[in-house]
Amino acid sequence: MATDYYAVLGVQRDASQDEIKKAFRRLARELHPDVNPDPKTQERFKEINTAYEVLSDPQKKQVYDLGGDPASGAAGGGAGGFGGGFGNFSDIMDAFFGTAAQRGPRSRTRRGQDAMIRLDIDLDESAFGTTKDIQVDTAVVCNTCSGEGAAPGTSAQTCDMCRGRGEVSQVTRSFLGQVMTSRPCPQCQGFGTVVPTPCPECAGDGRIRSRRSLTVKIPAGVDNGTRIQLAGEGEVGPGGGPAGDLYVEIHENAHPTFQRRGDDLHCTVTIPMTAAALGTKVPLETLDGMEDIDIRPGTQSGQSVPLHERGVTHLRGGGRGQLIVHVEVTTPSKLEPEQEELLRRLAKLRGEERPTGQFQPGQQGLFSRLKDAFNGR
Repeated sequence: MATDYYAVLGVQRDASQDEIKKAFRRLARELHPDVNPDPKTQERFKEINTAYEVLSDPQKKQVYDLGGDPASGAAGGGAGGFGGGFGNFSDIMDAFFGTAAQRGPRSRTRRGQDAMIRLDIDLDESAFGTTKDIQVDTAVVCNTCSGEGAAPGTSAQTCDMCRGRGEVSQVTRSFLGQVMTSRPCPQCQGFGTVVPTPCPECAGDGRIRSRRSLTVKIPAGVDNGTRIQLAGEGEVGPGGGPAGDLYVEIHENAHPTFQRRGDDLHCTVTIPMTAAALGTKVPLETLDGMEDIDIRPGTQSGQSVPLHERGVTHLRGGGRGQLIVHVEVTTPSKLEPEQEELLRRLAKLRGEERPTGQFQPGQQGLFSRLKDAFNGR
């Protein structure tokens, strides 16, 4: 046996096809004439081409293992250019880029794009969940051609330029020999078929735009920006391909009383100082109905009253947030003579006619902070 092709590629005789291919890729990158133009390297490059041509073909490999040489008499011609040593253009792509070039016509049917719409809901709907009917404008399958793209009574025909292959090939000569390149067919755009008479309804696209109604179930606990996915309710793809998904983005309308922070609700109730001192009950319309808020005697301005399980339902997990009522105590700015007399008597009884007050460090104003910054404090 004149040449040991296994030794040329540096593999064992029991090497698998994957091992043979990996060895060929590695050597092809190292010895390619564009990388290493040395004449000796070019001869070595021809040898690995011939070795790979034999060992990568199961029939030729079997003949070689039995003692024959399938490349004898054709080794020189096979190694003279890409047309022989590599077998075809996909071998070149596979060697240098790790993957074979995609061949054949591409499908006219493709998946559609996803779509998204915004849905405005009220606070109570997001807190407890609801069901909404929405209108969406998306691409749907053309009823006239059922997604085929051809006018009724006609059909797509095989492209006469590429004969259904979806690509055309061109052979050029280079210093390495003949090189065959392929590109999408310009007549059928790579589909392999042409539509002589497009559907008049969809202009051959296989889909049209239409408005349709959908029912969306809104789970309890959604918030601003929450997106609900409706699988298969988006845009139908070209050629009547499968539809994408529809995403419904939630926008929660502002509430006149409550402000939402996570799953908790906040509101502020203003009461006079007498009610804060003596205590009282304030009616409040919550999401669950009317309730009395218990203001305990001696409540100070800024204190809060939490109501458990009166907030928004947790989106994941059970339970609800809190409703937190913030108390703001107002002081009267104008008193009637009798009211003033009563307050003076109360102040005397409490020994508060001349209170000394309790002073604590306060926050600096903007101009004070600027002054300290310029003075280097």
